[in-house]
Amino acid sequence: MRILITGGAGYIGSHTCVELLNSGYEIVIIDNFSNSKPEVLNRIQQITNKNFKFYHIDLLDKLALENVFDDNQIDAVIHFAGLKVLRESIQFPLKYYHNNVCGTLTLCEVMDNYKVKRLVFSSSATVYGIPKKVPIEEDSPLSGTNPYGYSKVIIENVLSDLYRSDNEWSIALLRYFNPIGAHPTGLIGEDPNGVPNNLMPYLVRVAAGRLETLSVFGNDYPTKDGTGIRDYIHVMDLSQGHLKALQKIMTDPGVHVYNLGTGNGYSVLEVVQTFEKVTGQKVNYKLAPRRSGDIAECYADAHKAKTELGWTPSRGLREMCIDSWRFLLNSSLKS
Repeated sequence: MRILITGGAGYIGSHTCVELLNSGYEIVIIDNFSNSKPEVLNRIQQITNKNFKFYHIDLLDKLALENVFDDNQIDAVIHFAGLKVLRESIQFPLKYYHNNVCGTLTLCEVMDNYKVKRLVFSSSATVYGIPKKVPIEEDSPLSGTNPYGYSKVIIENVLSDLYRSDNEWSIALLRYFNPIGAHPTGLIGEDPNGVPNNLMPYLVRVAAGRLETLSVFGNDYPTKDGTGIRDYIHVMDLSQGHLKALQKIMTDPGVHVYNLGTGNGYSVLEVVQTFEKVTGQKVNYKLAPRRSGDIAECYADAHKAKTELGWTPSRGLREMCIDSWRFLLNSSLKS
């Protein structure tokens, strides 16, 4: 079975590619390296000792995408490609809507033309906006607090409408929470271009002395230590969830929505303290005012994924921290 992976050189995409290859799938990767590095492709091959096809194209380039489908008998698509920096999306909303929504429309048009109607979509817990209660269930109201989150809501609606118009489609919408960690080899992990926007890649750079101080935004939330609580999930558990979703859509048409999270919430200070404990590295941090749009706590109810997909995350915060630090030491970041 041959699976097309859009954004396959990215953080979550690369780990999912490894899982697919190790599970016997053939893969075709497309990526434009807007937030990833070509070296990741070599590392996927190094980890798996398997070959795959790669196309350096932009998802908005319909002709180039059609050439990929012409060259390969694609059975299903896992769609990661998209811009994802929340604060940047507020600055450049048109850029985010155009790239994320139009890119997905182009992909679906080409898939439809080639009769490929199996799709796993990389959505996000940001589609829940400011949740009215936690843990968050899949039937919670959808909204958004920034253009990035709204772009995911729009795409989910598009894909649901697509199925309603043609019941041959089978689509999984995976709403994941806060991925951290790295592959246990230390060869691939979260390595964003420029200054990181997410907690863990910023934290490890501070611990390594590459950045000066970690800003902890908000210490007056109604939480156990005043800092925001999030559902952090190991990227390896998350990638395995994609394989389970892929198996589901190959045999069960429809639109299937799943939260991928641990169901446990950790505060920012708990992450910092756990990291310091398991690595022995000091993290310089300072308390800063809340950021606009941030919420006190957000964690998943993941029972549906467990029940319908047989998926249960197995790695805890300790392992997430250790693997993240190992990646920094063993990756190109070391140089």
